[in-house]
Amino acid sequence: MASFSVPLSGLNASSQALTVISNNLANLNTPGYKGTTADFTTLFSQSMGESGNGDPIQVGTGTGVGSVSTNFTDGAVNTTGIDSNAAIQGSGFFVVNNNGQQSYTRAGNFTVSSAGFLQAEDGSQVMGYPAVNGAVNPNGTISPLQVGAGVIIPAKATTNVSLGLNLDSAAAVGTSFSDPVQIYDSLGGSHTITANFSKTAINTWSYDITLPGADTGGTTPTSLGSGTLNFDSNGQLIPAGSPPPVPPSQTVALNSAALADGASALNMSWNLFDSQGNSLLTQTASASAPVSLQQNGAAVGNLLNFTIGSDGMVNGSYSNGQTGILGQIALATFANPQGIKAVGNNDFAASAASGLATIGAPGTGSRGSLQGGAVEQSNVDIASEFASLIQAQQGYEASAKAVTTFDKISMDTINMAG
Repeated sequence: MASFSVPLSGLNASSQALTVISNNLANLNTPGYKGTTADFTTLFSQSMGESGNGDPIQVGTGTGVGSVSTNFTDGAVNTTGIDSNAAIQGSGFFVVNNNGQQSYTRAGNFTVSSAGFLQAEDGSQVMGYPAVNGAVNPNGTISPLQVGAGVIIPAKATTNVSLGLNLDSAAAVGTSFSDPVQIYDSLGGSHTITANFSKTAINTWSYDITLPGADTGGTTPTSLGSGTLNFDSNGQLIPAGSPPPVPPSQTVALNSAALADGASALNMSWNLFDSQGNSLLTQTASASAPVSLQQNGAAVGNLLNFTIGSDGMVNGSYSNGQTGILGQIALATFANPQGIKAVGNNDFAASAASGLATIGAPGTGSRGSLQGGAVEQSNVDIASEFASLIQAQQGYEASAKAVTTFDKISMDTINMAG
């Protein structure tokens, strides 16, 4: 008598395949979802002996789902324009932590929590390498990344000033010109120093850089540095010393006593030439006027926004015009990605089959890169799924037909016995 177990196994396997396909279709729009496929395997084959030439005579006992494989190819990348979003292009998983439970995900539709931490949709914190003094250590321990409210960049005292200006060559000896320059102290306090110039002879000017006396607790302006400037017949500044340095790199030290607001004493360098050796000060037949100003100090700044780079670096922009690195997003890879276990909420967990996660910076090892302001979409192909759906349906119907055939044979046998 034929066994009902064979077509029933086909019904069960086809039903499970339909479930897998349905789950793929249900997650067609789930960020970072990876499509799965039910892989059938044969069950034990019953031996019926051997043929005359010694070949085994075996009858299969059905089928079953031997494994469910995952397609880890990249999904399409959808640009969202949201700073906190990130899409992986290539291998790897984001590392997230939820109350001490570490898991992994491809869904990069991150947001920023009320505490300012980068978080996944389920509230898990995104892990990476936080910056310390503007630098990250990709060999360090990963921890949550803070990228939102409350993040500040410390004040930076001005240490370099580059002042570009022209002094009027047609001015009479004794003519003076002054230009105010804003700088910052170690506490982020703003001060205005004044660059005072006076023509002492043809092609020669004296200078005196002063700070208001009140800034150091006095009543009269404090001189930070003074000297003489000599220009050639082309209006270019002649570097001090003979022979002149090539390229010129002359600077003037500007120093003060401790400041009245409690900040450290000013200790600055006034650059007279740019990095290519061109004079920042000129003397031509036009009105004395400032041309450019660069100084490297800044007040305390609050984080305004941030961007995520292809290397996972999170770069912040602050209210004081400064930029700085907030941290670097980490990615994890596995020796056997097929071995990781789906645990819901777009997350996976490591298993004995997958091996432990190997965590590092994007773009290193076999890890992919990131695209900020974007989210990876599901890689499910609806056309392929519909084709698989038809095949699974046909398999189910064929097994069901075998069941009805076996039922008819059984009924005929019973009727014969009666």
